[in-house]
Amino acid sequence: MRYFEDLQVGDQYRTGSVTVTEAELIAFARQYDPQPFHTDPAAAPHSVFGRLVASGWHTAALTMRLMVQGELQLAGGSIGLGVDKIEWPRPVLPGDTLTVVSEIVEKRPSRSKPDRGLVRVRSTTFNQRDEAVEVMTSLQLVLRRPAAANAPRL
Repeated sequence: MRYFEDLQVGDQYRTGSVTVTEAELIAFARQYDPQPFHTDPAAAPHSVFGRLVASGWHTAALTMRLMVQGELQLAGGSIGLGVDKIEWPRPVLPGDTLTVVSEIVEKRPSRSKPDRGLVRVRSTTFNQRDEAVEVMTSLQLVLRRPAAANAPRL
């Protein structure tokens, strides 16, 4: 587990990968984003995308899963306070394999709660061709190392 003190601006953390199947892409979209270019392989070629594509929200959910299971294991869990910006520069296609690289871009101690800090993280989700399919900047609450752990040992 990483505490606030363990994180430095510029640190990067990687994740494992997940492959998006057509069946999962359609199932997610049917429940959460039921548009034909996400749910209907026959209608999708007539859309602006010209093919079946994943919902951006599906990409965001997969990104979250990868981050939670990746190298950036935060003490107390991944507690998001908000998202500054989320972009989907390319669509995710059935069969794409996604990975995430997260970078610490800012950190500051909390002014009101001395047991925690705030960390801004930019997470870029890549497909198997190393093309960015999502770029998200979020603010995370991160616990500070307990005082007893910082006390000098005698």
